[in-house]
Amino acid sequence: MTTKLTSKIKSEKPSKVDLKGLKTRTRKIIQLLKRAYPDAKCSLNYSNAFELLIATILSAQCTDERVNIVTADLFRKYRKPEDYLKVSESELQNDIRTTGFFRNKTRSIQGAAKVLTEHYSGRVPETIEELLELPGVARKTANVVMGNAFGVASGVVVDTHVTRLSRRLGLTQQKDPVKIENDLIDIVPKSDWVIFSHLLIAHGRKICKARNPLCAECVVEKQCPSSYLKTGVIPGS
Repeated sequence: MTTKLTSKIKSEKPSKVDLKGLKTRTRKIIQLLKRAYPDAKCSLNYSNAFELLIATILSAQCTDERVNIVTADLFRKYRKPEDYLKVSESELQNDIRTTGFFRNKTRSIQGAAKVLTEHYSGRVPETIEELLELPGVARKTANVVMGNAFGVASGVVVDTHVTRLSRRLGLTQQKDPVKIENDLIDIVPKSDWVIFSHLLIAHGRKICKARNPLCAECVVEKQCPSSYLKTGVIPGS
């Protein structure tokens, strides 16, 4: 299933890429980050696949910290897909307003809840193909649910941290999330697809920040072509 899906998002590779060397460097980066962040995991709070689906939809253009604040009350009020369909759009919008883009997110949540109720008896489907058919669910959300709720490595989650760090580390030259994921799938061992994004997110929050990254404190600085210790230029400045 994964091989078939991966083939659908293949894109042209930059010419003259030393794929073997890139794979070796990527494995070294993963090894170092695992030592630095042994407890790296999904930072969204959830108790089941449905809650993770909702939390991930809410996380678009919003911090996980804010999402967790909102879902602390949300998951007490709404426990099943049917619960989200029993309230008006305006009420749900008010419940999730502080996550931003609350109108679009409300439509996505209620749309997904409708499909789950009508076609899956209220359960979250366990294949990425079915997840991608749900309103408001793109590859990032589907990969988060598959990897963290079901323990299935369907791909690599690409968020803003993963985008920034994978480009700084020279693991991809792409800007489009699907193309970035495609490049990472080729160089990250499948056994590390799920943990890889958690490691980059943890490192991005603590060390490799968007502005003024702490390169002197970075455990993968020697593996990073963008380090200002090498280039003399602070990334993001």
